[in-house]
Amino acid sequence: MKDTLLEIKGLTKAYPGVVANSDVSFRIGKGEVHALLGENGAGKSTLVKMIYGLVKPDSGRMALNGADYAPADPHAARASGVAMVFQHFSLFEALSVAENVALGMEDPPKPRDLARQIREVSETYGLPLDPDRTVGGLSAGERQRVEIIRCLLQDPRLLIMDEPTSVLTPQEVEILFQTLRKLSAEGTAILYISHKLEEIRSLCETATILRLGKVVDTCDPREASARELAEMMVGSSFDPVQREAKAFGAVRLKVSGLSAKSPGEFGTSLKDISFEVRAGEVLGIGGVAGNGQDELLAALSGEIVTAADMVSFDGTPVGAQGPEARRKAGVLSAPEERLGHAAAPDMSLTENAVLTAAARQGLMRGGFLDWPKARDFAERVIEAFDVRTPGPGTAARALSGGNLQKFVIGREVMQDPQVLVVNQPTWGVDAAAAAAIRQALLHLAAQGTALVVISQDLDELMEVADRFGALNEGRLSEIRPVQGLTVEQIGLMMGGAHDMEVAHVDA
Repeated sequence: MKDTLLEIKGLTKAYPGVVANSDVSFRIGKGEVHALLGENGAGKSTLVKMIYGLVKPDSGRMALNGADYAPADPHAARASGVAMVFQHFSLFEALSVAENVALGMEDPPKPRDLARQIREVSETYGLPLDPDRTVGGLSAGERQRVEIIRCLLQDPRLLIMDEPTSVLTPQEVEILFQTLRKLSAEGTAILYISHKLEEIRSLCETATILRLGKVVDTCDPREASARELAEMMVGSSFDPVQREAKAFGAVRLKVSGLSAKSPGEFGTSLKDISFEVRAGEVLGIGGVAGNGQDELLAALSGEIVTAADMVSFDGTPVGAQGPEARRKAGVLSAPEERLGHAAAPDMSLTENAVLTAAARQGLMRGGFLDWPKARDFAERVIEAFDVRTPGPGTAARALSGGNLQKFVIGREVMQDPQVLVVNQPTWGVDAAAAAAIRQALLHLAAQGTALVVISQDLDELMEVADRFGALNEGRLSEIRPVQGLTVEQIGLMMGGAHDMEVAHVDA
């Protein structure tokens, strides 16, 4: 047993209608890589926010290196040696790497000295980074390096990482793991949150498992299977995803020479993309984050309009139509950014259901909203997709990320789409919920829906897709059958290995 760095005793935190953490106790050793596992809504986020000083516990205590530890804010946590890399990067795209790093430091050195420190630390830990580059031009993996370097310059004793590999290629994941193992060997403890259980088994020495806000188990994840870990999290067994027998029908969605300028200054424009998706087929599209995924979904959903014949639905050109017209016809979508794009944060789940389902679910009558019908639809989504929430009147921002994701996907799936385009459908959800979402997508395909699944989770694409293509710098590789492709080949396609047999991209 390693010497204890952080000891947590009886932490409890309650919010109106829910107890986020109840009498949570566990220890993290010096240099230990410790996993924190649990379903969506199990209390992981609240717990790490208390450790990092963002939330004050109602009761309980913490000790860091044997001394009482009760950070009033993140500044106090960082001063005590606790650093955190959040799932959502907090970077300014228009600023340089060095400028972003300086903003996260309490007392940054002179620019020249800081640039030297960034180079030294990045080289020491195998995370090459140019301090003069503008963040807006960095890949997702490089942006994560900025966050990590910013933490490492503060010489932390405990580094908290929340879903750190959700936007990385397999090659970038391996680089990150090498860095974390080096930090661990030097005595830095790492508290690691992830829903990717094979990663947990590969990296972590201990796992604390939360369920409904309570610690229910502690184990060595290296001695348990991914399925056993998942069953500890949910408290029961769950069925693996099953493919249903299906036959492809006629072409539902056709994209021909799609080119579109990104509406964002640091976005990626689409360049001459062409593909077809048939009824009952799942087309998987991979790619490192920031290579045109958001723009492709926007062009297919109608948020970006194009020449009419660039996008066709059932043989009818729809490229010039907006989202509402496409939704009425049966082309539905769920974007990656759930809070602020897929859902309005301060609106209730019922109101958020109305935003996309009003026409297809008949929620308007004579120009007025049918509130009972809207509430009933929201309740059906909540029940069918096991959304953990007090009720349909709850504001979207009050849900955990994973539970909001389940609501957003369920809202679209339950509208009987003819074509469904989803970006990162299981991002940030636990293993059981991810399996349920993937099963729902496969069931839609078996019913004849044409699906485009955009994801950075290669295991997910291998599980649900019939054919696969990779986006790189706004271009789409050759579409190939998933059967026979290896994860390594797909990872290289995502990374832009255009000259390989598996990934031919037209210039």
